[in-house]
Amino acid sequence: MEIDIGGRLKAVRQMRKLSQRELSRRAGVTNATISLIEANRVNPSVGALKRVLDGLPMSLAEFFALELPAPRQAFYGADELLEVGKGKISYRQVGGDLSGRALQILVERYAPGADTGRVPLKHRGEEGGVILKGRLEVTVAGNSRVLGPGDAYYFESQQPHRFRVIGSEPCELISACTPPSF
Repeated sequence: MEIDIGGRLKAVRQMRKLSQRELSRRAGVTNATISLIEANRVNPSVGALKRVLDGLPMSLAEFFALELPAPRQAFYGADELLEVGKGKISYRQVGGDLSGRALQILVERYAPGADTGRVPLKHRGEEGGVILKGRLEVTVAGNSRVLGPGDAYYFESQQPHRFRVIGSEPCELISACTPPSF
């Protein structure tokens, strides 16, 4: 098993909110040494790595045992979208865990007759979407408009809003909300 020492060192340094320059000063090594290790251009000896880790301070055992967060996934297959809706409304979310994220992207599908409810929705942030198929009545702050394929909406989510399918065809759209609302 190969360990990415450079990537691990960079992640630990950033978790401790240290610059390369500050870590090099604390460890008594050159800034170039830290840079080369983090870029995996040099493979440090155990002694050299120990000197660098003394600047954190952290033992070799802690360094190799530390559970680092996995890099966030960048691409998603259609089967990897997370269903967060129910009933006549399907919300398929891009990305599973949105903690620490500023944006929520959804593939939405409303069955004929679907409605988000008589009580308008309200939450902080902004949201927008583009209708791909079908017709959707969007009501924002008491103003309604029926949108069809290619039409879009974008508003501040603190305004009371409601979505309702018009007609016998399902409605499909892509939407985004910031920050994530559910």
